Amino acid sequence: MAAAAQTGAGVRLRLLMLPLALAAVLGGGGLDAQTHVIIVTGASGEPQYAASFHAAGSSLVDALVVRHGFTLDDITYLAEDPSRDTKRIDGKSTKQELTQAIARVAARSGDRVLLILIGHGSHAGSDSRFNLPGPDLTAAELAVMLEPLKTKQVAVVNAASASGDFMSVLSARNRLVVTATKSSYERNETLFPKYFVAAFTATGADTDKDERVSLLEAFTYAKREVTRAYETDSRLPTEHAMLNDEGVARRFIIGARTATAATGNDSNRAMVMRKEQLEAQVDSLRRRKDTMTAEAYQSQLERLLVELARVNQALREGKSP
Repeated sequence: MAAAAQTGAGVRLRLLMLPLALAAVLGGGGLDAQTHVIIVTGASGEPQYAASFHAAGSSLVDALVVRHGFTLDDITYLAEDPSRDTKRIDGKSTKQELTQAIARVAARSGDRVLLILIGHGSHAGSDSRFNLPGPDLTAAELAVMLEPLKTKQVAVVNAASASGDFMSVLSARNRLVVTATKSSYERNETLFPKYFVAAFTATGADTDKDERVSLLEAFTYAKREVTRAYETDSRLPTEHAMLNDEGVARRFIIGARTATAATGNDSNRAMVMRKEQLEAQVDSLRRRKDTMTAEAYQSQLERLLVELARVNQALREGKSP
């Protein structure tokens, strides 16, 4: 009876810890990978939009460099008016310049590419468009442009109005897509880019407290803050952001380990590394699920999730697991 009671208690303990373990997996992480970022701010139409688009683009550049371990060589910033900020802006945001920027990144080493479009969108006939100086960029044209990056993991964030239709056109293997709206009919100016950028400049997006921001964390933060802004102003929301793969997005880390790796103590660094190893093991196990018995898969998954939960909780509390 005593042995049975102990066994039952152990099962209950593991079951109680599984939600925490799942939260740890959902929290993000993933092994460090070099990321190249391409920021594109489009045609503004009015001075107020030119100012807001540039504020978002330049703030993101600064946050990536100061807070997230990037160098300016890792970032390409294309804008409507390059003379506005020659220190940060690398070229004009035309289709030709964007094509060349993608080709340069494709030729470089590095595992991940993040492309962010900030500006106005529109819809004409069957084509959704991102408004650029000169000819606009259609979703179909962007899909072709991205072909040279097919060996890399790519995330495309279209933060513009009327961006929703880019989702179906751009979604592909090894590619994440975020849109600020759910369709091309949501055509009002979007708040999403402001809060998406804020996810990297503030601290509220880092939900797992590992001092890094995943694409999922940035998306979740921006979507929540957009909703809050509309509620505060007592307005019905005119934008509904979308993400095509939360599972991959939680492992798409923007930048390398920064503060935790650079300034944390040895114990903290070891926990971060152990967390990443466990997350990689969970991913590997899930890929092998079809080759295993259900019992073996569940047993190994439970063991990894429970240990991952302990490590993740220890990181949040600053303790040893």
